[in-house]
Amino acid sequence: MTAVADLRTGRFSLPADRVREIYTLMVRARKLEERMIKMSKSGEGYFWIGGPGEEAFNVCLGLQVKKGQGPDYDYLHLHYRNSATMLAMGMEPIDAMRQMAMRRTDPHSMGRNFVGHFARREWNVLPVSSVIEIQYTMAPGTALVQKRHGGDGISIVVGGDAGTAEGDFASCMIWSSRPGQRLPVLMIVMNNHWGISTAAETQHGEEHIIDRGKPFGIPGEVVDGCDPVASWHAIARAMEYCRRERGPFMLEALVSRLHGHSSSSGAVRVENEPDCVTILEQRMLEAGVCDRTYIAHVHETEEAGIEQALEQVLREPQPDPTDVPRFTYAPSPVDAVYPQDYDDLPGRRRSS
Repeated sequence: MTAVADLRTGRFSLPADRVREIYTLMVRARKLEERMIKMSKSGEGYFWIGGPGEEAFNVCLGLQVKKGQGPDYDYLHLHYRNSATMLAMGMEPIDAMRQMAMRRTDPHSMGRNFVGHFARREWNVLPVSSVIEIQYTMAPGTALVQKRHGGDGISIVVGGDAGTAEGDFASCMIWSSRPGQRLPVLMIVMNNHWGISTAAETQHGEEHIIDRGKPFGIPGEVVDGCDPVASWHAIARAMEYCRRERGPFMLEALVSRLHGHSSSSGAVRVENEPDCVTILEQRMLEAGVCDRTYIAHVHETEEAGIEQALEQVLREPQPDPTDVPRFTYAPSPVDAVYPQDYDDLPGRRRSS
């Protein structure tokens, strides 16, 4: 196979090696989500919600995060469609499947939370909540710590287009843009044009969601989230602005919702939505970045890895009832009521 040097969108490009890396992660994320949808239908899991159709943008985001723990690194306030971001950061698919199957080995929540509700302290990934858009009020908090600490760490917050109607979104704009106290918050809106079953076009009076940032002096950009080349460079520009200016930036990614809102709505494939995986495959073939044998190999390899992971997950233990109240509060050496992890009435300690 003879490969060209890069894949191009307009005046921007990515090297072939980087494109193949992004593509492999996109396929991995897609195979993971499709298998978890099957788990929700077969009884191996009970509820699914995820991000098929958002893989191109989310992989590019995960690969560019400054990953680590503490204010020197980026904080991530994600939502429940960011599995591809976590895979690009290095999460193994088996850890998402452990949460889907509600196993005690789930590193994000010990099997006590919905799928896609990630939490990784060592990567500054704050716990994902099912409550819509509250992550937007959390992001200025970590950004304030980073602003005071110094360095170039930023706080990245991701949500959906429908949730921008919540007051939390406005609170993020207000707290991130105060004169003399601007904060390094990268506000990302994943616009899949739906709010559960409500079409965005019936709810949004503005032309673009980034227009909401204009009264606050927040610059923004709209990007085709199905295009990894465009997404990569838009994310890079947005991150560079937040790191350099120590102020907020808004990025709106136009993406698809390929399996509806969640398993509650059936999770059937929506055929008329653009599929970023198949679009990229066609572009790679046309540019000579790969051939059809390579594409088939990636699909087969990633699907086999997912199936092998599921076999292991289903052999692992479920949470014990005594695990339910664990980690309700963080241990505190100065809290007389909850000096250790609370699991019962104040003042009582666990025997184990």
